[in-house]
Amino acid sequence: MKLLNIFKNFAKDESGAVTVDFVVLTAGIVGLGILIISAVTPEVQATADQIATDMQEAREVGRN
Repeated sequence: MKLLNIFKNFAKDESGAVTVDFVVLTAGIVGLGILIISAVTPEVQATADQIATDMQEAREVGRN
């Protein structure tokens, strides 16, 4: 009977529920961040490539 009471008390205990909420919330925020980074990365890379090209062209013009 004592073991049954332990299981009942464990089932009623809500002390870890807040921790689970924060873990789920944090996982959602991290997942959203990864989605945003993956969406923005190609445009940032294209802009960086364009800047590098413009700088190379300006360097070549300056040599002539």
